[in-house]
Amino acid sequence: MNQKLLSNNHFRGIIHILLSALFFSLMSFFVRLSGDVPTMQKAFFRNAIAAVIATYILIRSGDGFKVPKDSWVSLFLRSAFGTTGLILNFWAIDHLGIADSNMLNKMSPFFAIIMSIFILSEIPSRFEILSVIIALIGSAFVIKPSMGLASIPALVGLLGGFCAGTAYTFLRKIGTHGVKGPKIVFYFSMFSTIVCLPYLLLNYHPMSGIQLLYLLLAGSCAAVAQLNITAAYTFAPAKDISVFDYTQVLFAAILGILFLGDIPDVFSFIGYAIIIGIAIIKWYISLKRSK
Repeated sequence: MNQKLLSNNHFRGIIHILLSALFFSLMSFFVRLSGDVPTMQKAFFRNAIAAVIATYILIRSGDGFKVPKDSWVSLFLRSAFGTTGLILNFWAIDHLGIADSNMLNKMSPFFAIIMSIFILSEIPSRFEILSVIIALIGSAFVIKPSMGLASIPALVGLLGGFCAGTAYTFLRKIGTHGVKGPKIVFYFSMFSTIVCLPYLLLNYHPMSGIQLLYLLLAGSCAAVAQLNITAAYTFAPAKDISVFDYTQVLFAAILGILFLGDIPDVFSFIGYAIIIGIAIIKWYISLKRSK
């Protein structure tokens, strides 16, 4: 019976992380469709909607908004790095194909390995260090540094992945203090909304009705994605299911090819294969070690 329950929870975790990947790719898609709206304005709408949804969930659940005092610093740093990564990722989405920008953002688990050394005092194994090096080689195929200035958007996307990886490391630290997912989503979304608000007030860019609709859809998809990824890791450990998060790149590539005419070049596909391949190998080795 326990084994069956474990299997069911594992399956639920996979379903939730696949839904998260789908909705994060839809978020990127709608952000791209919103057109020439400034990046900070896009980030505001994405986070404001997520904050409203998280507020509703916390009020309805009766959990309240209180978090332990020893979590505030980590919660602030998670929000600061997460906001920076989000803004950089949105800017990269506007200047790259959404598959490339999503792939560079998915370097975050490898950067999390590096940042875990400094934040959590976790020493990576030799294979984990090797996996970071191989993933960086894969990212070079996506960035294509020989293109000179044309590679700047890709470098921005990679920096966004680094910030996201650092944010996820602080997220793990907060989790050890027993702070629940909706609270983390709420404080991160509120922090990002407040950071973007001054720019919005001073430099508001008039939007058409369809642009506003796209940003509302982007924010709604982001909230659904965040709640699903939080649920995923309550059903199964990250080492068991995190590899399925890379389906976000597949979803983004399909959306880009079908609706935006974004066709990744051969070097990008090589980069995808290297990064996803080493992620799968890392996931398989982690499973064998845990058994």
